[in-house]
Amino acid sequence: MIVRGDARKIPLRKESVQCVVTSPPYFQLRDYSCGDREIGNEDTPEKYVANLAEVFREVRRVLRKDGVLWLVLGDSHWSPRVRHPALKRKDLIGIPWRVALALQADGWHLRADVIWAKPNPMPEPVRDRPTRSHEFVFLLSKSRRYYYDADAIAEPAVSDHPSGNHFVRPHRLSWGNRGNSTGWNDIGGRRNRRDVWQIKSDLTKTAHYAAFPAALARLCILAGSRLGDLVLDPFAGSGTVGAACSRLSRRWIGIELSAEYATLARRRTAQAGLPLKRSLANS
Repeated sequence: MIVRGDARKIPLRKESVQCVVTSPPYFQLRDYSCGDREIGNEDTPEKYVANLAEVFREVRRVLRKDGVLWLVLGDSHWSPRVRHPALKRKDLIGIPWRVALALQADGWHLRADVIWAKPNPMPEPVRDRPTRSHEFVFLLSKSRRYYYDADAIAEPAVSDHPSGNHFVRPHRLSWGNRGNSTGWNDIGGRRNRRDVWQIKSDLTKTAHYAAFPAALARLCILAGSRLGDLVLDPFAGSGTVGAACSRLSRRWIGIELSAEYATLARRRTAQAGLPLKRSLANS
């Protein structure tokens, strides 16, 4: 279900959401023409981080005690609108880590930084640095103990042995540095998913070129929720999370400030099998 409104005011009761999967508007990437409440068009990284911290304070209110947040963020280079005391023109700002550390300081448990590696990144007209081909996916939790289904996203085991041999045994094996999982391991041909995920960006015909791929949303949803659980996306965009939830038999609610993208998300989730519902907020 799509709710047209501000992510800082989520119309849900306390501790009603099991899993949050979201990708906020990136810093100074695009103007969505949503007025003063729009996030992403702030003059400074500090204002952007402060606004996101406010959003995720509200997210933490509606999240269950054992719930998790998957946060997808890309970085930006500084192209100054105002003078900044530390940043120089063309500096890489470090937006993902600024946000992650701010949320950690605000009470979230920062559990993992996943690298989303893109085999098909957007081309960049640059000659003085490498083309960016990754974004960060942070796993955060409300409590020290939380729900996480490692088996649901386990990956095929691949030998790290210098010989290149691949062993499949009915019991767990470890090779190398015991205790810190640096060696090869195999559990029935599958292993705990590593923290670099190679996932192609989705090619889309919609106007929302910044949408993250359905395959990425699927992994986060599978790991962070059970069948029938409620999943929230406070920045619904074109409805990627909603469409994935429909296919995975999860309930879903998305918050979207833009009327254009709220309509797009409703259409997309309806096509994925989710009943089309009217917004709870005025359009």
